[in-house]
Amino acid sequence: MDSEKLLALIFISPILLAQSILLFIDAKKKGAYAWFWGLLGLIQFPCPSIFYYFIIIRPYRKKIKF
Repeated sequence: MDSEKLLALIFISPILLAQSILLFIDAKKKGAYAWFWGLLGLIQFPCPSIFYYFIIIRPYRKKIKF
C-alpha cells in the first residue's frame, strides 16, 4: 500500500466511524433500526447521514410538533 492510500485511509476511517456511531446512537433513541443505520454509516460518507435526515429525523420532528 503506497503512502497516499494509507494517508487517505487514516483520514477517512475516523469520519466513517464517527458518522456510524452518531447514526447508531440517534437511531437507538428514536427506535429506528439502530444497527442498520450504524452499519450503513460505515459504508460511505455523507449519503447515509443525508438519507437518515430525510427518512428518520424530518418525520420524527413533524410528529413531535403536533
